[in-house]
Amino acid sequence: MMRNPLAPSWLELPADANLLDPSVWSLNSERSTDGELLIAGVAATEIAERFGTPVYVVDELDVRTRARGIRESFDREFGRIGSRVKVYYAGKAFLSTQVVAWMIADGLNIDASSGGELAVALAAGADPARLGLHGNNKSLREIDRAVGVGIGTIVIDSLVEIERVADAASRHGRVQPVRLRVNSGVHAHTHEYLATAREDQKFGIPLADVVATVEAIRSHDSLEFLGLHSHIGSQIFESDGFAEAARRLFAVHVELLAGGPVPELNLGGGFGIAYTSADVALPIDTLAANLADSVALLAAEFGVAVPLIAIEPGRSIVGPSTTTLYTVGTIKDVLVEGTDTRKYVSVDGGMSDNIRPALYAADYSVRLANRASDAEPALVRLAGKHCESGDIVVHADYLPGDVRPGDLVGVPATGAYGWAMASNYNYLARPPVVAVRDGEARIIIRGETEDDLLSRDAGLEPVSIKDQN
Repeated sequence: MMRNPLAPSWLELPADANLLDPSVWSLNSERSTDGELLIAGVAATEIAERFGTPVYVVDELDVRTRARGIRESFDREFGRIGSRVKVYYAGKAFLSTQVVAWMIADGLNIDASSGGELAVALAAGADPARLGLHGNNKSLREIDRAVGVGIGTIVIDSLVEIERVADAASRHGRVQPVRLRVNSGVHAHTHEYLATAREDQKFGIPLADVVATVEAIRSHDSLEFLGLHSHIGSQIFESDGFAEAARRLFAVHVELLAGGPVPELNLGGGFGIAYTSADVALPIDTLAANLADSVALLAAEFGVAVPLIAIEPGRSIVGPSTTTLYTVGTIKDVLVEGTDTRKYVSVDGGMSDNIRPALYAADYSVRLANRASDAEPALVRLAGKHCESGDIVVHADYLPGDVRPGDLVGVPATGAYGWAMASNYNYLARPPVVAVRDGEARIIIRGETEDDLLSRDAGLEPVSIKDQN
């Protein structure tokens, strides 16, 4: 079979459109003897029958294996250079009380970027001392609640937050540990919307202003300065950017030591994962070793002790764990420029359950989930059902050419920023999240119903909603 000219250059024509690339699919994804997709021993058709589609399916052991793997790799490599590491799970990627419980049990802390995320972590029973609060525009209420419950750290993102956090700490009679987010100016190799350390940016304090800002923090008896914080972006496939950010922060770190202790340095997160077979993610062991070597060299160069290092992975823990299952609806073979055909396969979800392709042209993969097929591969574009031409779930991949209405398809690596960024666009209800492990499936976030959506409409009396059933 000839390669379709409409396929992007990175997409290879597969010899078998049924194969599951282990770099993209969760650790416990496989095909049964009759070709059906199994995730942690649970069949895709069983999940669809019990919970409907779309549905996010989380491979629990995948999440927890990756979480422990990151913690153990960084503990080992930074222990080698005489340091320690605090690993914070970046809850913005995907958060539920169950995920919080997994992370805490596996030795991680939780990073929240809003009052809502903080509420989830607290509801899960997490020790507030193991939580951190981020955000470029924390409300007074969010700050007061965080300080009041005894949160472990607050990342200060602007000058005005110094006074706000100090005032809250004084009211609650405690000394609040804080970090200062720094805009290092390092340009991560990623989509511009995912680069968070460029100069023209809403996050952080410019490097040139850090010393004066830390002096202001240290002037308050109710604040304890822990160290600097950097986050250069997301979906990053190399370690050079982190090393360069560390170099720039170390230079300021040394200056700050003259005015008092600086026990920590937070290098952030943003470690990339594979969404397609063309993506090559840096192994966590390699990343941890590279960063430890860089930090050790910088500490020796500047003549200072290696500080405690903090990191904040999110996507690299939860992203590969999850597959979204959809049911195929309509299929259209579209002739492009009169010569080549693209098969549009439409499903029962779309940008309301995965906004990333529409937001920044993110690429994903897709495979048949209810069966295998010997049909020749056909180039497909997996489209959603929303009233937007940009409502695309998978821009380009190959499925067996006999894909048909009623088939189940699985889109892997949707654990990060899928459910977390889901919406009710076109009044679609947000899907459930189902965790699978050892052949068992259970809901960890209930899917919404139309009644749920209508319950918020103040133009309806509650009884009228029930009467519509």
